Amino acid sequence: MRRLAGLLAVLSLGAAPAPNPPPVDLQALLVDAPAPTLDAYRLFSDPGARKPNARVTPYALNTPLFSDYAEKSRFLFLPPGTRARYTAPGVLDLPVGATLVKTFAYPADLRRPGERLRLIETRLLIHRPEGWRALAYVWNAEQTEAVLKRAGARLPVNIIDGAGRPLAIDYAVPNANQCKQCHSLSGELVPIGPKARNLNGDYTYEGRRENQLARWTRLGLLEGAPQVLPRTAVWNNPREPLADRGRAYLDGNCGHCHNPQGMASNTGLFLDLEEQRPSARGIGKHPVAAGRGSGDLAVDIAPGNPDASILLYRMKSREPGVMMPELGRSLPHAEGVALIADYLKSLDPPR
Repeated sequence: MRRLAGLLAVLSLGAAPAPNPPPVDLQALLVDAPAPTLDAYRLFSDPGARKPNARVTPYALNTPLFSDYAEKSRFLFLPPGTRARYTAPGVLDLPVGATLVKTFAYPADLRRPGERLRLIETRLLIHRPEGWRALAYVWNAEQTEAVLKRAGARLPVNIIDGAGRPLAIDYAVPNANQCKQCHSLSGELVPIGPKARNLNGDYTYEGRRENQLARWTRLGLLEGAPQVLPRTAVWNNPREPLADRGRAYLDGNCGHCHNPQGMASNTGLFLDLEEQRPSARGIGKHPVAAGRGSGDLAVDIAPGNPDASILLYRMKSREPGVMMPELGRSLPHAEGVALIADYLKSLDPPR
């Protein structure tokens, strides 16, 4: 009877629960030599990097950087016993060991995002004691392993675009120097996306929508956030004001370089949301150095006249040395171009 009772107890419980995966390898993140493969860090509990490990939190940005129509999955790892600290403006103050994770992927058909995703690369930004380090890991054809590519790579991507047409993308994995170009602030490599105002939006956790900053505060992942928080508009939400969406798009796609401490500070064109001076934002502003990048146009932004604006001319270009942003894309962003054209058209022309 005891044996039968024991057997019934085992059957009623079902299979033994799977053991918890080992934690993120903080030591591997902080050693000088980067791991040759992404899985060495144990940031994910599955080989396809879709299930984040403990203390690896998914997040999204209200208005992200356009990257040739790639789908992006973002995660933040915080070491045990640490928290992010709220700062305004700028990105969150993240402790040593914090790691930002971003995976780039493409669906076979842009009309069905999320279906038949092909992982392309996963980028890490690791906060080490001496500063931030950027690493890129490229996924194999079997989608089972991502390998370190310090020198960058060019990868052909062939998909169906939003209109049902074949689209060939010359996808660029950045090298270390290119990472520094975009992620530079006063000459130091830093994160550019996770600003509190750009995180101030809802995310779906276990089927329930919740404000990201409120959740992180509630779970002890973030400290110092005030009750009233600034917010970056969602660039493609037509219910939000056009001016807010236009400025948000320029902030997310241009402001990381075009700010007083960025790589393009010498241009005097500052497109971050903190800039309030109309001339510094490009309105009626003549470029510092006129060249073929100007398209023979006179000002960065001609209010009410998108076609006379250097800014839009460069956004529409695919020509190296002319197109902006100059890194991170090979295609113009048709929807972004349309938004900025509408935004520039809405600006009052000088009287």
